[in-house]
Amino acid sequence: MRIALNAHLFAGSAGFRSAGIHHYIQQLLVHLPAAVPEDWQLTALVGAQAAADFPGVDLRQSRWNTEPALRRIAWEQIVQPWALRGFGGYHALANVGPLLGAPPTVVTVHDLSFIHTPERVPLLRRVYLRWLTAFTCRRARIVLGVSPATADDVRATFGVPAARIAVAPHGVDHTRFHPLPRAEVEAFRAAHGLPPRFWLFIGTLEPRKNLVTLLEAYATLTPTERLPLVLAGGKGWDFAPILEAVERLKLNEPVIFPGYLPQEGLPLWYNSAEAFIYPSVFEGFGMPVLEAMACGTPVAVSNIPALAEVAGRAGLCVPPLDVNLWANTLRRIGQDEGWRRSAAEAGLAEASRFTWAETARHTAAAYLRAFNG
Repeated sequence: MRIALNAHLFAGSAGFRSAGIHHYIQQLLVHLPAAVPEDWQLTALVGAQAAADFPGVDLRQSRWNTEPALRRIAWEQIVQPWALRGFGGYHALANVGPLLGAPPTVVTVHDLSFIHTPERVPLLRRVYLRWLTAFTCRRARIVLGVSPATADDVRATFGVPAARIAVAPHGVDHTRFHPLPRAEVEAFRAAHGLPPRFWLFIGTLEPRKNLVTLLEAYATLTPTERLPLVLAGGKGWDFAPILEAVERLKLNEPVIFPGYLPQEGLPLWYNSAEAFIYPSVFEGFGMPVLEAMACGTPVAVSNIPALAEVAGRAGLCVPPLDVNLWANTLRRIGQDEGWRRSAAEAGLAEASRFTWAETARHTAAAYLRAFNG
């Protein structure tokens, strides 16, 4: 069996666009060869910008640099059908496949934010994803949701029968994301000029992350109730309202914007924070929440289904747009040391359930169902 995987969202260089789906693709290509039958051949289709080595996976590099979105879309719909000739199975790793020419298909759906929160997604991305994701899911033999919530959403939104939907949750690399020695963490804080206590958010600065609501809640706290708030991540689409809220609420001093954080440093950022805050209005999974929990950092998240599934009993779950409840939650996080200790322990236990090897195992099971029929 020859299986092609569309890995064109595997980034060619470090940057905020190399997070999220890029990380999923990277970890799946690392772990998938051990999960599929030995006589199966895996081929990852990547752009000219991507250079990597994945033992057990053949990389087929395009002549096109597909990092720009429009060029990637053109490749997916014009070039990809020709690239898929001769393959017995195809895995669309990020929501959409080609309109024509695809062999039996498995598609991973990461979230449907472009349908449920369209005002928070750029127009071109919204239109392309809305129509092509629906088409791909209805045609695919198996749809893989990255969480039970996303799987349920696909069924309800696109009418895909439950028998054609499976779940392959994201994992976490426990060799990297785990509690670190106190001396190492304190040295990191000192090297980066970080205070001894602070609250942390990591993610692309964009409307879907709901940071304006968080800032409004944070502004209601007294100076003695507040810890410094670090909002880390690259500037995404329509980030200006976030900066405007900081100015309007006079939070320039306690709110820190360190910018995009390279992957290799993330464990130290999580370990350095007193708590991790993730107020997003829509997610398909919530990988930063899982990484924070694996590092023993207490988490507070919005109570949307995907984040509640990840946080489990370990985190505080808050209605995403309720400013007063977010303010009360921040107060509790800052004042309740007993909760922080128990949340850290519970988070480590919850995070231990998620591994990339398990993600690959669920993915291989979907291939067996989709490509052996």
